[in-house]
Amino acid sequence: MNLTFDIGLGQTQEQEKVYDLVVIGSGPAGLSAALYGGRAHLDTLVLTGSAVGGQIATTYEVENYPGFPDGLTGPELMENIKKQAENFGAVIKVETVTAVDFSQRPFHLTGLSGAYQARAVIITTGASARKLDVPGEKEFTGRGVSYCATCDGWFFQDKDVIVVGGGDSAMEEALFLTKYARQVTVVHRRDALRAGATLQKRAFANEKIAFMWDTVVTEILGEGHVQAVRVKNKRTGEEQEYPIDGVFVFIGHLPNTKLFEGQLEMDEQGYLVTDAYMATSVKGVWAAGEVSDPVFRQVITSAGMGAAAAIQAQRWLDEQEESEG
Repeated sequence: MNLTFDIGLGQTQEQEKVYDLVVIGSGPAGLSAALYGGRAHLDTLVLTGSAVGGQIATTYEVENYPGFPDGLTGPELMENIKKQAENFGAVIKVETVTAVDFSQRPFHLTGLSGAYQARAVIITTGASARKLDVPGEKEFTGRGVSYCATCDGWFFQDKDVIVVGGGDSAMEEALFLTKYARQVTVVHRRDALRAGATLQKRAFANEKIAFMWDTVVTEILGEGHVQAVRVKNKRTGEEQEYPIDGVFVFIGHLPNTKLFEGQLEMDEQGYLVTDAYMATSVKGVWAAGEVSDPVFRQVITSAGMGAAAAIQAQRWLDEQEESEG
C-alpha cells in the first residue's frame, strides 16, 4: 500500500503562520502525536522527513500491534494512523527539516522547501540502521548490500544471502527473506541469538535458515555486485571467503539526532535525553519514539510515547496561555 500525503500550505503562509504544534517525523510516534494533537484542537503540522511512515513502513508483517489479531503490513498500519490524525485536523506535509532554532519562541524550523514556526515541537526522527563499516560495504550498497529485506528481498529470488545480526529485526528479516531466497545464513557474532523466543523458534524451525555462530563479516567482495564476503570466527581466529549473492545488515540503529546537536541534551549514544513525560532539556520541546528510546524500540511503545508527548504539549500550551492571559 502506498502512503499518500497532502502537500500542505503554500510557503509564504507557512513562513508567517505559527502552529500550535509541529511534529518532526512521521513514524508511529510522530503520527500518534499528530493524532492526539489534532484531537486536542491544536493546530498541528507534521513534517514527515524523507522516510515517510518511519522504519515500520518498510516492514512486511506486523504481528504484535494490539487490535489486529491477524496482523497487517507496516504501510497499512501507518496509513491507518495517518488517516486518524488527518481526521482530527492534523496537516501532514512531505518535508525534511534541515535546521532548528530552539533558542527563541516561537521555535523556528527550516526545511528544504520552507520555514516554519511552532509554539511547541515534538521530535520523532527515529533512528537509522547501523553500518558494518567494513571494506566493500559502501561500494556495494544497492548492489547486493541492503538494510531492508522488505525493500530488496524480491531481487534475490532463488539466490543465497546472509543476514548479519541476532536480534528481533535480524530474525524478522531473515524469515521474510525465505519467501524469495534459496538459502538464508544468519551470521552472528555471539553463540546465541538475542531475538525473542517466538522469533527464535520460527527461525530455527525454518529449513531455509542456517546459522554461522561467533562470526563477523570483515569484508564484502565482488565485481560490480556482491559475490562473496570474508568472515572471521571470533573464537578460532580462522578466516574464510564465503560465496554469497546478498548481504542484509541488521545490527542495531543510530538515533537521528545530528540536527539537534548543541541545542538539546543527549546521552553518550546520541539519544535525546527526556524525563518521564517525554520532555527534553528545552521547555516546549518533547521527544518520542526511537530518537529517545534505545531500549524498547517497538511500534506500540513509540506510539504510546508520541501520544504522551502530545498530551503534555497540550497541557503545557494551556498553561502558557493562562500565564500570558
